[in-house]
Amino acid sequence: MAKESSFDIVSQIDMQEVTNAVHQAQKEIEQRFDFKNSKSSIELQENKLILISDDDFKLHNVTDILESKLVKRQVSLKALDYGKISPAAGDTVRQEVNFVQGISQEKAKQINKMIKDSKIKVSSSIQGDQVRVSGKDKDDLQAVIALLRKQDLGIDLQFINYR
Repeated sequence: MAKESSFDIVSQIDMQEVTNAVHQAQKEIEQRFDFKNSKSSIELQENKLILISDDDFKLHNVTDILESKLVKRQVSLKALDYGKISPAAGDTVRQEVNFVQGISQEKAKQINKMIKDSKIKVSSSIQGDQVRVSGKDKDDLQAVIALLRKQDLGIDLQFINYR
């Protein structure tokens, strides 16, 4: 009898890479001429970033710098949820950026439905904020991974615990 193989579908980000990217972006902001005498900064808190700058234009530039550093460190920009820009103390503007981690119940149901509709001989189940896919044939599991990589679900997916 064939042994059942499985893998988990998750959506998570490497916080160490985010920390490194924030440090690199902060260093670039300090060194750039167009940010001289500016109050621009990036603060990393537990599950969010706070971007602060003098005006909307400079805040947009801070965002661009941060995103370029995150992309270089393989952190998906789909994991960022930008809040609205609001005025802050000292004639500055601020924006909160939350990290999106875990698969919501709606997305998990959508992933489950896609797998079932594909008619691939695997079973999938929602387990908290992840989805487990199992099947007898490893080629079927690879087909599910390929199927989900083609889809744009609005979140970044990783495939872990492949056994």
